[in-house]
Amino acid sequence: MTTPARTLTQAAELVRAFNHDTISTGADWQFPPHAYDAIGNLAYLARMLPQAIVQTLQPVRTTHEQGRVTIDGGGDPAKAVEHLRTAVAHAAEAAQLLADALDHAHAAVSPMGLDTRGLPGFGDEG
Repeated sequence: MTTPARTLTQAAELVRAFNHDTISTGADWQFPPHAYDAIGNLAYLARMLPQAIVQTLQPVRTTHEQGRVTIDGGGDPAKAVEHLRTAVAHAAEAAQLLADALDHAHAAVSPMGLDTRGLPGFGDEG
């Protein structure tokens, strides 16, 4: 059964796999167009993060509205929920800044290409 937490665990594992796959160069990871594609996909991912981050509040908000949030040590649920809301808002803002920065990086790598003259397998070896 898929749950929101499991879905995010899968996303995190895929980012971990990307990190592992890109430690060194290979046939599919050596030229500017490869960076262009990867940065574009990271930008796409980052643009979705603010909404995902904000939506993490929903279970807490619903439970709090029902008066059923408890805090370890007898803390004030309203204060704790407000603290969480503020922290999540800051995280969503940071994610938006990340998305903007990745969009900028994507635009910066966009004009970069590959001079294939003399490279084996590109039809211009002679």
